[in-house]
Amino acid sequence: MTFLAELEQDPFDGEEFIERLAWRATNGKFDDVDLISEAFENGIKDLKAIYDTNQKKCERLEMICREEEKGHWIKVTELQQKCKDSLATFEKLDKRLDIVADKVVYLGEQLEGVNTPRMRAVEAQKLMQHFARYLETPSETLNSFEELYIENVNQLFEEADIIQKLYLISQELPNNSKFDKAKEFISKKYNLIEKRLIEEFSQAQKNDDRNKMKKIASMLSHFKGYSQCVDVFIEQSQMGMFLGENIFNDIVPLCVKNQKTIKEVFTNPEQVMSKFVLNIFHGKIQEFIQARINENDTREFLTELYTLFHKTNKLIEQIAKLKFLGCDYNFLNKITRNIFNNYLDMYIQRETNYLRDKCAYILQSYYESKNHQKRPFTTGGFQELIQSKIGRTNINIGNLNINISNPDYTQGETFLSEEIAISILQETKMSLQRCHLLSKQQDIAQNALSIYEIELQSLCIEHIDYAIELGLQAIPSAETKSQPDIHFFDIIRQSNEICHLNEKQFVNWVLPLISSTTKYSECIKRKREVYQQMEAKLNQGLEKSIASIIGWIKYLLQNEQKKTDFKPEQENDDIITTSTIACNKVVKFINFYHNRITKCLDGKNVQDVLTDLGVKIHRTINEHLQQYQFNFMGAMVVICDVKEYRNCIDKFKIPLLSKLFNILHALCNLLIVVPENLKQVSNGDQLVSLERSIIHSFIQLRADYKSAKLLNYLK
Repeated sequence: MTFLAELEQDPFDGEEFIERLAWRATNGKFDDVDLISEAFENGIKDLKAIYDTNQKKCERLEMICREEEKGHWIKVTELQQKCKDSLATFEKLDKRLDIVADKVVYLGEQLEGVNTPRMRAVEAQKLMQHFARYLETPSETLNSFEELYIENVNQLFEEADIIQKLYLISQELPNNSKFDKAKEFISKKYNLIEKRLIEEFSQAQKNDDRNKMKKIASMLSHFKGYSQCVDVFIEQSQMGMFLGENIFNDIVPLCVKNQKTIKEVFTNPEQVMSKFVLNIFHGKIQEFIQARINENDTREFLTELYTLFHKTNKLIEQIAKLKFLGCDYNFLNKITRNIFNNYLDMYIQRETNYLRDKCAYILQSYYESKNHQKRPFTTGGFQELIQSKIGRTNINIGNLNINISNPDYTQGETFLSEEIAISILQETKMSLQRCHLLSKQQDIAQNALSIYEIELQSLCIEHIDYAIELGLQAIPSAETKSQPDIHFFDIIRQSNEICHLNEKQFVNWVLPLISSTTKYSECIKRKREVYQQMEAKLNQGLEKSIASIIGWIKYLLQNEQKKTDFKPEQENDDIITTSTIACNKVVKFINFYHNRITKCLDGKNVQDVLTDLGVKIHRTINEHLQQYQFNFMGAMVVICDVKEYRNCIDKFKIPLLSKLFNILHALCNLLIVVPENLKQVSNGDQLVSLERSIIHSFIQLRADYKSAKLLNYLK
């Protein structure tokens, strides 16, 4: 590699260059300093010579560049001067062009001013010639003038233009014999040409020749029969359509297809498109609706009316969304209302009548399936008087048999059915759906309220309240001589379940229709009145049911409990004391109704009813025990009884009742405590809060109260 080539390497490494220079000079032996020094000096000289040579080249190139730059600047100056000269020339030409253009416009206006009257004069002359020809036409020609013979469409257009203008002129002519023949001829030819144009338009539409259709439509726009042209277009556009069962699926594609044609063909596309849609609604849709709706069958009428109105509304939403010419939502909604107006005027009356009859039929069918004849309830009267005096029994007065009891409540029938309630609610729901869609906006709330009134009447009053009334009559009296079979708790359970369903439907379907209207408060008031009426009767039934339960407990205690149970004539310490028969029957009876109550009631109602029942059971047992005297063995027996009662009541899981029976158990323990411990026991934790008179009354029940002088131990 040469010395110069090494310097021109890219990239250049100075250290490597020096190393190679030293290596070449010493042939790889770097211990000869003089040799290296000489090599470096020669290298420096060579580098300086190269530098000087390059420096001269740079100076020469710089001089050449300066000379070229100077020449370019001279050319730029010359070009700038030429540009200024050209701009000045252009401005002069522009001014001259403006002057010439003004003169041309002026001359054009003058020529037009001269030419327009001349053209009008030529046209007037042409019209006058045609009119003169019609004036000279003999009557025989007029009478035989039935067909129009024109060779081509262009000639038809020319004839149409002339006859249209002649027709306008003829309408201004006075009525006299001079012009009557010509006017009649012009009118007849006008009608023939108009008819021919419409025929040509029809044929062009069949051939999908839109240019020809556009020309003819433009020509016919000056004729009286323009609307006939539009009608022909609409009629032919719908040919072969709406052959299926559901015409609604064909309408939107048909409108999309024909809107494009209408835009291309007609000069007033918005009006034509509006008429096109109007024709579909007042024609095909209205005919379809009339064919489908059967006014003789109310259920079918309402169902079909809702379905068709829903489909029509969905259709107008689609059309409005596509923004067809001249077809906004208000226009389409007005058309729809006009179509359905005859059906909607009497809608709510037919709806409420149908719903009322349907609910009555559902209830009647249910009661018939139960072999029950529904009857109104009355207060007072001969039967009520007897019932109030002697209870619900069969009374024979001579040959007259008056059955005061309720024969319908056999085998625990409640005359309540969730299936029937669901059927009524379903019918009401469908009525509310129809009401929301078919009612006018200002009538929705009132109509919804009317429907809900029928629901309250049919479901709550005619079904639930009626069943509660029957249940009240079927509750055995408190003085019954046989074990009561109380199904009123089942009525409460079913009533609650049905009311929950009713409340859910009210929130989902009624409330949205009335919440923001003045009918809301009226509806809530009516609903509250009906519910309060049922709740009052349910509370009355609960009281009677509890009274019947307590009455039977009293009956068991009075008839099954023997005095010898608590005061055996012979005391035997070896006898194992157990609860009495009366206690076992009472506990079994209480457990049965405890299970029924917890099954039929829910929430706080269970606690309230069980508390009331438990307090009354405690009072009954307490009063029952006050009637007996107890020796030691009898006291052991009564403690066993009370323990059973307490265990039974503990299942109620109500602290108050557990406390009452714990106290009663503690009081019974006073019957077996030795006299010396009476005072201590009576001051125990459970008895210390009781009045002394209560404690004394229990101690007095001991058989040894007087003989052992127990009163002295209490002082």
